[in-house]
Amino acid sequence: MALLLDITPLRVNASYRRLFTGFTLSGIGAQLATVAIGLQVYDITGSTFAVGVVGLCALVPLVVMGLYGGALVDAHDRRRVALAAGAVLWAVSVLNTVQAVLGNTHVGVLYVLVAIYNAGFAVVSPARSAIYPRLLDRALLPAANALSVAAMNIAMTVGPLLAGVLVDWGGYVLAYGIDAVLFTFAIWGLLRLEPIPPEIDPTSDAGVPARRPGLASVLDGLRFLGTRPNVRMTFLADFCAMILAQPRALFPAVAALAFGGGAKTVGLLSAAVAIGAIVSMAVSGPLGRIRRQGLAVVVSVALWGVSVVGFGLAVAGAGGVLSSAQALWLGALALACAGACDSVSAVFRTTILQSATPDHLRGRLQGVFIVVVAGGPRLGDLVAGSGATISSEGVAAIVGGVLCVVAVVLLSMWQRGFLRYDAEHPTP
Repeated sequence: MALLLDITPLRVNASYRRLFTGFTLSGIGAQLATVAIGLQVYDITGSTFAVGVVGLCALVPLVVMGLYGGALVDAHDRRRVALAAGAVLWAVSVLNTVQAVLGNTHVGVLYVLVAIYNAGFAVVSPARSAIYPRLLDRALLPAANALSVAAMNIAMTVGPLLAGVLVDWGGYVLAYGIDAVLFTFAIWGLLRLEPIPPEIDPTSDAGVPARRPGLASVLDGLRFLGTRPNVRMTFLADFCAMILAQPRALFPAVAALAFGGGAKTVGLLSAAVAIGAIVSMAVSGPLGRIRRQGLAVVVSVALWGVSVVGFGLAVAGAGGVLSSAQALWLGALALACAGACDSVSAVFRTTILQSATPDHLRGRLQGVFIVVVAGGPRLGDLVAGSGATISSEGVAAIVGGVLCVVAVVLLSMWQRGFLRYDAEHPTP
């Protein structure tokens, strides 16, 4: 039984259970909307590069509000910050539905809505991540992070599959409308939460909470990160995977040109990554006993790159050495392996960050984390879309995967202390 996913955090804490439920359901809606936006942009423009630009539109607000939002989380009640930002996300979900009802054909409208959504997401995510260590004992954090990764990937499985079906069946209006409904569950979980004011900064002369949000507060967090190589490496390792070897922007073109499919095929490719992650989290019990968590991150990221190479080879072989159907299923299998590797990496990267960062800095460091985790793939979308424009979708995936492996190996050689990181004696 120790092999299976540990659900102890859900059993022992009702507040955590409500937040987990709400954000899992809202995550399904968010993934549904993400796939629908990519499909709508491709329908309007017929361009993989235009789909990649969606990532660029998300990147700037993620960077700006991820850093500033983390400072807000450290200076104000974390529940209230999450509720305010959550209201922005819900409003964007409604506006997505409205533009679809009106038959929007201007891709710029979608780009603006993506930017606003990601600004709100960049505040909600660090607030939620900083709340969990206040609700749970440190010993339960690996289990809670495994649950979060499992929930995220359930959303990434169900959401894209729903998007493929709903867009084919009821159009974009139905897809975006369901996203708006599902996000109300996240609001419910936050409303039921008790206030979580910031803790006292032990370095403060006056014994007051973290300094007011602003540039100086953000710089405090970045200075902490600059002097903590193990925490910093969790970000750099993820950049290797998400910027250099993120294949998501390739899916609409690959589905149509290599695999001879449409919206449902895009949904299948997106879901394959999540299915692999879900399977790995279902047997994630032993992860809580691994002490060399830095080494586990490096190995997981390298294997992600290898898996993306496998996906690129399947795409390149479609219609030649492989039939379209064979290439589709081999490509989906490679993406499932990539998802399994990424989920293991995410569990350990999050645990290292939470364990090695003091509470009064968690919001700001989680803000940096969301810049990396959410912003990296958006930049990766642009890189992949540009690479496919220069060469082809298959070559772009292969080159990206190889670069990922090379980069993370070089990083680990530079920061050898990360490979020796001991979970029982966490050092930043």
